[in-house]
Amino acid sequence: MRKKRQLRFPTAFTVLFFVLLLVWGLTFVIKPGSYAYVSCNGDAPKPIPSSYQTAKSDLSFRDRLYDLLLAPVNGLYGIRTPSDAVSTPPPDVAKAANQACGTVDGQQVPAQVMTAAGATGPYNVGDLAGAAGVFFFVLAIGAFITVTLKTGALEAGIAMVTDRFRTRGLLLIAILMVVFSIGGTTYGMAEETLGFYAVLVPLIVGLGYDRLAGVAMIMVGAGVGTLASTVNPFATGVASDGAAIPLGDGIGLRLLMYVVLTVVAIAYVLRYARRVKKDPAHSLVAGTEASAAAGTDSTAVADGRPAFSLRQKIVLAIFGLTFVLMVFAVIPWSDFNKSLEGITLGWYFPELAALFLVGAVVVGFVGGLGEQGTVASIIAGAGDFIGAALIIAIARGVTTIMNNASITDTVLSSLESVVTGLSSGGFATVMYLVNIPLAFLVPSSSGHATLAM
Repeated sequence: MRKKRQLRFPTAFTVLFFVLLLVWGLTFVIKPGSYAYVSCNGDAPKPIPSSYQTAKSDLSFRDRLYDLLLAPVNGLYGIRTPSDAVSTPPPDVAKAANQACGTVDGQQVPAQVMTAAGATGPYNVGDLAGAAGVFFFVLAIGAFITVTLKTGALEAGIAMVTDRFRTRGLLLIAILMVVFSIGGTTYGMAEETLGFYAVLVPLIVGLGYDRLAGVAMIMVGAGVGTLASTVNPFATGVASDGAAIPLGDGIGLRLLMYVVLTVVAIAYVLRYARRVKKDPAHSLVAGTEASAAAGTDSTAVADGRPAFSLRQKIVLAIFGLTFVLMVFAVIPWSDFNKSLEGITLGWYFPELAALFLVGAVVVGFVGGLGEQGTVASIIAGAGDFIGAALIIAIARGVTTIMNNASITDTVLSSLESVVTGLSSGGFATVMYLVNIPLAFLVPSSSGHATLAM
């Protein structure tokens, strides 16, 4: 009898390539156009509301095909031609630009009308539009995690924590979710959580839950914190600046949202984790290798617990301090208080990639791997994470196709027309719905906040 073929969902790469083709096809249908932009006191240009104008595309089919083929490359290290200053803007645009910048102490903030940024390409001169920083950050995280695993320190440390929390696993999940939610609400912790999956998911599995519970602990925890964004300067701070209101406005509501959302998220994840431990059949990934440890007796983990040497303790200390430094370095302390400017490092993905690469080397030598063992582990770790890094670059390539065809502003203008003239209640509801597709178009939280305002 012929065996029935099982329907399988395509890989993320296949889905993204179909999205690339779909967006590329839409560039032939959607009319190109752009907003006029304004730079307030030399800051990054932002679109001027109601200034959108359609334009005639000068892209040939060959140009469009070239953009499609180079989309993954542009998504990695494409350079976008910067905006140009407009010397004599139309009076209505100049007036709108001044209104967008506002006043400080009764004085008009200098407003410079700008054109939209140009095309993205590997040979252009301008600003990096590709995701090279995130790409190398992911590879460095992979190298750092793998080197630490090779020393045996993580295995020994996880076994120790599993032993201590074998009857209090739910408490550990709740505590870690609060920690991640704090990172999300203070500085928008997202990609920075990547390194924690390889460490904490095996720990949660060792306590008798499944890997989905471990993933939810990290992703949902950081996600609800970012959703509330009480003082997140990259989202709430940028949006407040764009709306010309203090960051403290509405913080009471945001704090209430943060508390309610965090409590609900923790309760939901704990409910799932409790059911999985009681009966592994309730696991949403039941029957897969990922859920093999669900429902196991976590006391058994301690029986074969590896020895925890002094060298491994030092490695774990370096491991933990590296993540602490990462969190400290990305928080813009001066945005909270000008007196903290001296401790603000202002690091981003390039610096974080260097941090974890240096950390991998230090951990390798301290952990006794030697030169060859350390280098081999770094290469192996980067190789393990190359798939995730490539997905990020390809996804960014979708944005470059839209930008090069000048349809991004057209889509944004359509969304702007939807919310214009609505009541406050209707505006809030529709803006929530509008921000969903906007999040796909603009991956940067600060860029998203600027456009939304």
